[in-house]
Amino acid sequence: MKILRSEEQQEVQGPEDYFTGKATIKGQFARDEPSRITGAIVTFEPGARTAWHTHPLGQTLIVTDGIGWTQVDGEDKIEFHEGDIMLCPKDKKHWHGATPHSSMTHIAIQESLDGKNVTWLEKVTDEEYLAGSDEG
Repeated sequence: MKILRSEEQQEVQGPEDYFTGKATIKGQFARDEPSRITGAIVTFEPGARTAWHTHPLGQTLIVTDGIGWTQVDGEDKIEFHEGDIMLCPKDKKHWHGATPHSSMTHIAIQESLDGKNVTWLEKVTDEEYLAGSDEG
């Protein structure tokens, strides 16, 4: 059994190329082969979000705090809350993050395929982010 102690987990800021606003990534892990599982705990400050991206084998998000939004390209934006579990489909362009007025934390779990667990795309515009909300 290996335990990744909370106080020993490295915390990094979400790279500007892949995030808008402040996002903090902690507890990044990858299981040894033959497993393909990788994951991390990501906290988004209000208004922060990922860029559009895809996962070759999908992604599971377990929301541990706050309120967020997510959207699959071509579909309506969806609000989610603490305790919700999202099953992001494989190879579908999507984004997720906090709402403008609430932070949000989720545990992200995904599998790697041929050594890759995500493909980052363009940033979500403010217009896309706010579309359909009272603020848009």
